[in-house]
Amino acid sequence: MEICFALGLMKIIRGLPAERDRAPCALTIGNFDGVHRGHQALLAQVVAAARTRGLLPAVLTFEPHPREFFTPEQAPPRIYNLRDKLQALASQGIERVYVQHFTRSFAALDADEFIERYLVRGLQVRWLAVGDDFRFGRCRAGDIALLRARAAAGGYEVAQLDTVSDGTERVSSSAVRAALQAGDLTRAQQLLGRPYAISGRVLHGAKLGRQIGFPTLNLRIAHRRPAVHGVFAARVHGISERPWPGVASVGVRPTVVDGGQWLLEVHLFDFAASIYGRLVRVELVRRLRDEERYKTLAELTEAIRRDAAEARALFEGALAP
Repeated sequence: MEICFALGLMKIIRGLPAERDRAPCALTIGNFDGVHRGHQALLAQVVAAARTRGLLPAVLTFEPHPREFFTPEQAPPRIYNLRDKLQALASQGIERVYVQHFTRSFAALDADEFIERYLVRGLQVRWLAVGDDFRFGRCRAGDIALLRARAAAGGYEVAQLDTVSDGTERVSSSAVRAALQAGDLTRAQQLLGRPYAISGRVLHGAKLGRQIGFPTLNLRIAHRRPAVHGVFAARVHGISERPWPGVASVGVRPTVVDGGQWLLEVHLFDFAASIYGRLVRVELVRRLRDEERYKTLAELTEAIRRDAAEARALFEGALAP
């Protein structure tokens, strides 16, 4: 069943649209994890084609990632949560996003059935852009050659985007993940075309940070394998007119919880207001260290004190940004 909501001017539909929401579109298909510069080149092509043809610029994406569905333990770490991906798609001029829940029945569709049921009837595609490595349908049997072979009967055009490179390296989600996992936020920003950040609503936590003198705002990490982990100098957007500096930890809090869920915690410098429920965006500026397990809370407190001092020095200009 169709579920609709909006993000600014962009409309998001979960599943295939109801007949009243169908409109001829220029479409691209993919996971778009990170919405990096390679994705942006493809999206720009979609928006341009839509404008010249009087179509709706649209994206079909999947949740969860197909590899998370088939082999969750081997799936790639996530760069973005769904909210951040949708926000990034909206920033590129996309006006409609179809979020297809990836299920066993969807994975079982053969390639021709996907073309007819989704592209032709369900989404009314008139112009389609895909990357050179795009595969679809049961056992990944469909490819760009099949899309072109069915284009005339389906009433759509097919365009292929070449690989986007940054120097000698292909701009890809894998390259962004590698940079984030290495703590190279400068390289990640080059590939993404924007600083790396995580958004979410501020949740109530266990209040341990308050007890040890470092109160934190807490954001849940929804997916099981984020691409980034460790302790960072950070800026928080959405709580004042300017980004607010602090120190952040992305991890599972091994000192206080065994087998805990992933959490993003941020200690804001010189900030005391209550912002529970607020939607914020945490920009990671520099990686300070790995997450570690400490034997005592006193050792943990001292480590946070050192992290906070290093992050303060960064923001006060004592360290190179």
